[in-house]
Amino acid sequence: MQDEMSNAEELSSATILVRGRVQGVYFRRFTVENAQKLSLTGFAQNLPDGRVRVVAEGKASSIQKLIDFLNIGPALADVEDVSVEWTEATSEYSDFSIRR
Repeated sequence: MQDEMSNAEELSSATILVRGRVQGVYFRRFTVENAQKLSLTGFAQNLPDGRVRVVAEGKASSIQKLIDFLNIGPALADVEDVSVEWTEATSEYSDFSIRR
């Protein structure tokens, strides 16, 4: 029971904004693939201003690993800036997907 409680307390949420050449370069699919490997839920979405918004929920350590991946991005991307806003998890997502 103690393990379940500490795991529940560890759940976090982060809204991540990625700026640079991040649209049309496989960035959202890259994000989904890495988030799923890390057992995260949420979504990746292109924004009209050229950024990609990522909302990720799960263990804080897994979200941090995803942020590390997003700082690099897929081969064709050129990531200039990654900003992160941490919040409490809402558990509203059942999987990790691309939002259009």
